[in-house]
Amino acid sequence: MSTSETVQAETDRATETGTVPGALRELPPSAKLVAKVLEYNERLTQTQIAEETLLPPRTVRYALTRLEDQGVVESRFSFVDARKRVYTLASE
Repeated sequence: MSTSETVQAETDRATETGTVPGALRELPPSAKLVAKVLEYNERLTQTQIAEETLLPPRTVRYALTRLEDQGVVESRFSFVDARKRVYTLASE
């Protein structure tokens, strides 16, 4: 089982058992998958998230926008490449 399949299975289980945080409950599965990947990997760029989740870049961009709107994810400019943003889970 690949990493993205494992993460998706855990996300599905959490959704079914009601352990998904309230902010994630109404979001699409792609956003839940991105949030779960960020839980395992502290900081990732959009490209790294797309590679890790096997989601298309457009879907990752949409998921990140929805997560930022809900306050689940924070983004900062990358110190390595100022053209890119680095995404992390918002501190509670």
